[in-house]
Amino acid sequence: MTFVYNLVVVTHLLGMAAVVGGYVASQPRVSELMVWGARAQILTGIVLVGMAESIHSLGKETNMPKVITKLVVAVLVAAFAEMGRADAKRGKALPWMTHASGGLAILNVFIAALWH
Repeated sequence: MTFVYNLVVVTHLLGMAAVVGGYVASQPRVSELMVWGARAQILTGIVLVGMAESIHSLGKETNMPKVITKLVVAVLVAAFAEMGRADAKRGKALPWMTHASGGLAILNVFIAALWH
């Protein structure tokens, strides 16, 4: 089960890379890569927390205030990415949505790395 958990962690990190990399590469528009990365982040994050809570042999303990904070930020990232991409498809790119999505994604990286 550790292998499966680590595989989900890799997918979670690739989602983060898609959001942050898409942000850097596609300014001032939200790219499709950012949208799919944000979606992957939410789904894999929920799976990771579920696995950590339910599979005791993994030896993981969850910090629920951190998890809730990261989930709220991830939902905001996805919301701004989805809205920004929809606007970009209509031809009216709103750079602040790109910056909001990318900036919040970077904030989530800091929360993940620095909150113990």
